This record gives sequence, structure tokens and C-alpha cells, in this order.
Amino acid sequence: MKEVLLKKDQSPLSSHSNDESASFGTLSNGGVIRSTTLFKQISKSFPYLFGLFFILAWQFKGFHYLFRLERYQLPIPSDIVRSISDNGEILLIYTLYTGIEIVGGFLIGSLLGWLAAVAASYRPQAGAGGITILASMNAIPIVALAPIMNNWLGDGVASRIGIVSVMTMATMAVSTYKGLQSIESTYLELMTSYAASRGQLFLKLRLPKALPAIFSALKINMSTSIIGAIVGEFFIASRGLGYLLSDQIRLANMPLAWACIVITAIAGIFLYTIIQLLERTCIPWSVTRR
Repeated sequence: MKEVLLKKDQSPLSSHSNDESASFGTLSNGGVIRSTTLFKQISKSFPYLFGLFFILAWQFKGFHYLFRLERYQLPIPSDIVRSISDNGEILLIYTLYTGIEIVGGFLIGSLLGWLAAVAASYRPQAGAGGITILASMNAIPIVALAPIMNNWLGDGVASRIGIVSVMTMATMAVSTYKGLQSIESTYLELMTSYAASRGQLFLKLRLPKALPAIFSALKINMSTSIIGAIVGEFFIASRGLGYLLSDQIRLANMPLAWACIVITAIAGIFLYTIIQLLERTCIPWSVTRR
């Protein structure tokens, strides 16, 4: 009886202590969740905060003091914005001109590379050698490629489109070929057991499997297209952002030269974002899995 009474007397205390430990555990878990959420919010805003800090440090000549630069060597952001405002019309015309070279070469080069990879995938033994030859074209420097394209296509837009096409074709061919060939034998055996034709095998299995590799190549090609078009205009051009950039550097008009650089960077971010949106639309299953 004494033991029973003792247990009865102790039961409220033990239940009270359990409630306290449970509430403490809930509070601690809630604190961890709140701190994790706060950390995620800070992590998301960090790139914007760093970008703001970078621009402010540039504006107030922090980099000038750090690297011992003069204002004519590195214009501050307000000078660049003023130059864009004063030369807005010519910058808009030259941006559209260079944009035609970028987009045109990007589309033509990517399409040719994709067609070459598809053709090589139907004859893998011979196609592997062809893809290797295409990959070697990436070793051709723009300095050598620009005069050749100028000789073949003239000194207009077509020559820069040709330069960009050659620079982007190899990346698309190699990436697409690897994607088309990276099919597990189990899937091929399953499709063969269903008596699938070559066309069905390509559309239902190989092409969907290769889409992540294709979009990776498109994102690389977009950056390469901008570099090819701008640098190509350095050598042979009478208009465009690359031409204006090199011309203003020779004239020591650095605010306008940096305005060309800023506009090129903004255009690159815009075009790259378009590729990302297309990727999320076409293959959401691949994007969400990363």
C-alpha cells in the first residue's frame, strides 16, 4: 500500500516534468526552424547586398585607392550612367546590330551542331570520329577565324555570324552526342521489345534523355556567342558594341567604353535568363531534380 501511495504521489511530478521537457523541446525546435528560415533569407539576399556593396565601393573610389587607379582609367558608375544617357541613341543602334550577330550565330551554330550530333548518333562508330573533328574546331582562335570569315563572307554582319556559328557548333555537337548516347541498355531493350522504330526510339527515348545536355550546351553557347561577336568586331567592323568599345579605348574615352561593357553584360544576363526559362518550361523534371 505504501508503494502504491508513493507511486501515486510521484505521478503528478513526473507528468509535470515530462510536460516541461516536451514544451522545452518544442521551443527549441521552433527556435531552430526560425533560425534556419532566417539563415535562408539572409543567404538569398546576400548576392544583392554584395552587389550593392560592390557598386558603392566603386562609386566612392574604393577600388581606385586599393589598386592605385585614376578616374580616367576606371570611371565610376555615375560617369558610366551619364555616358549611357548622353549616347543612348547610338548605343541602342549598336546593341541591336551586335544582338543580330549574337542571336544569329547562336541559332545557326547550335542547329548545325545538333544536326551533326543526331547524324553521328545513327552511326556511332563513324560518328564518334566526326564529333572529334568538330570538337577540334574549338581550338581555332578568333584572331585566325576573323580574317577567314571576312574573306569568305565580307565585312558585314554575316562574317561575325559565321565566327559565332563556328565557335558554338562544336559545344552543341559534343554535348548532344553524349546525351543521345547515354542511354541505359535496359531502356533500349524495353523499347526494342515493343518493336519501336528508329524514329520512335529517337523521339521517345534518346531526345528526352539528351535534353538536359542540350540546354547545358545552349547556356554555354550563349556566353560564347557574346564573346565571339564582340571580339570579332574588334578586327573587322564599322559598327557594333565591340567596334565602339575598341574605338573609344583608342580615343581614351573610358566612360563610353565602359558603357559598352555594361550594356554587353546586361544583354548577356538577359539572354542567359531566357535560356534558363526555356529550360524550366521544357524539362522541369530535370531542373527540380538538381
